[in-house]
Amino acid sequence: MKFDSLRITGFKTFVDPAELAIRPGLTGVVGPNGCGKSNLVEALRWVMGETSHKSMRASGMDDVIFSGGGARPARNHAEVALRIDNSGHDAPAMYNAAETLEISRRIVREEGSTYRINGREVRARDVQLLFADAASGARSPSMVRQGQIAEIIAARPQARRRVLEDAAGVAGLHARRHDAELKLKAAEDNLARVVDVLTHIDGQIDSLRRQVKQSERYRAIAADIRKAEAIARQIAFAAAETAERNAARQLDLDMRAMAAALAAQIATERDRSVAQHQAEPLREAEAAAGAAVNRLKTTREGLEGEERRAASAIEALEARLKELARDGERARRFAADAQEALARLAEEAAQFAGADGAAAEQASEARAVAAEAAATEAEAALHAAQAAMAEAGARRAGAERQARDAQTRLARLRQELATAGRRAAELAATSAAAPDLAALGAEAEAAG
Repeated sequence: MKFDSLRITGFKTFVDPAELAIRPGLTGVVGPNGCGKSNLVEALRWVMGETSHKSMRASGMDDVIFSGGGARPARNHAEVALRIDNSGHDAPAMYNAAETLEISRRIVREEGSTYRINGREVRARDVQLLFADAASGARSPSMVRQGQIAEIIAARPQARRRVLEDAAGVAGLHARRHDAELKLKAAEDNLARVVDVLTHIDGQIDSLRRQVKQSERYRAIAADIRKAEAIARQIAFAAAETAERNAARQLDLDMRAMAAALAAQIATERDRSVAQHQAEPLREAEAAAGAAVNRLKTTREGLEGEERRAASAIEALEARLKELARDGERARRFAADAQEALARLAEEAAQFAGADGAAAEQASEARAVAAEAAATEAEAALHAAQAAMAEAGARRAGAERQARDAQTRLARLRQELATAGRRAAELAATSAAAPDLAALGAEAEAAG
């Protein structure tokens, strides 16, 4: 097998897709420090199956993805593909039919790597064995790096042996032998586990045997229980048949009693209907008497109110008459005083008759005028008092007449009320003589 080309996309500093053609002869890469020469070797080792991020000079395997710089954003994945010429058909048997082999490794940030050979996804171990059979690989001595010659010279015998085996092309066989040893060790561990499982299963079998015995005993006891239950059900069935016959006889007796009670109920209903028909006129008469009594009570209350109002009016008129009597007495006193004043003035006029004095005459005339005015006022007051007394007397006579009429109507209403009370007592006595409807209803319900 011969390396044909190396295609890199997004790996470390190779942000854009780049392809390195490996032609026959010697292929060299020349450039200043930091241009990415070591990244090519690391890309080749990475696609061969390198699993150590320290060998890739990274703190983690995701660091091999381009992390951005300048105006270029970071990439989310990286991919390296190695094309191999297999025209000699010296590849492993499963891939030996193809003229060319394309081994690719793709990593997605935080998702891990995937390997493909000719587009078919494979394991990392398959890729590592493919290169080991070709005396190459990510950690093969054929991948010479800086300082490796000095390491080989100073290496221990075991390391030198590995270099010789790699050069002889038997590294793949040793890798497969190591895998076979690991599988054999795993098979031995599985056998030991099988022995443990068999021992555990033997214990379970013993437990199952005991459970089988308990189950057989349970089935025997369950059969006895079912037999006893069948006997008990047979006994219960016989008892139920006896109870059914007794219930049938009791039902016949109950039906006869119910027929007798129904006949009694029908008779009671008939008596109750007759009693209700007879009691209907009595209820109507009782209602009419009650209405008449209520009307009489209402009328009596109204007349009593009128009587109270008439008595109040009479009392007020009597007070007014007393006041008018006092006013008339006062007017009579005023008139008597006026008469005395006139008499005194006449005596004074007689005493001064023939005397020569105009002033005395004028004074006497003034006193006479005043006395006449007082007398006139007293007479007017007397007339007014007499008129008021006459009016009060008339109102008193009218009030006394109304009081007498109210007394007469009240006596008549009391007589009608007494008559209505006697009528109500008669109706109550008649109702008491009628059949007891409540008793008839209770008898009907009891019969039902």
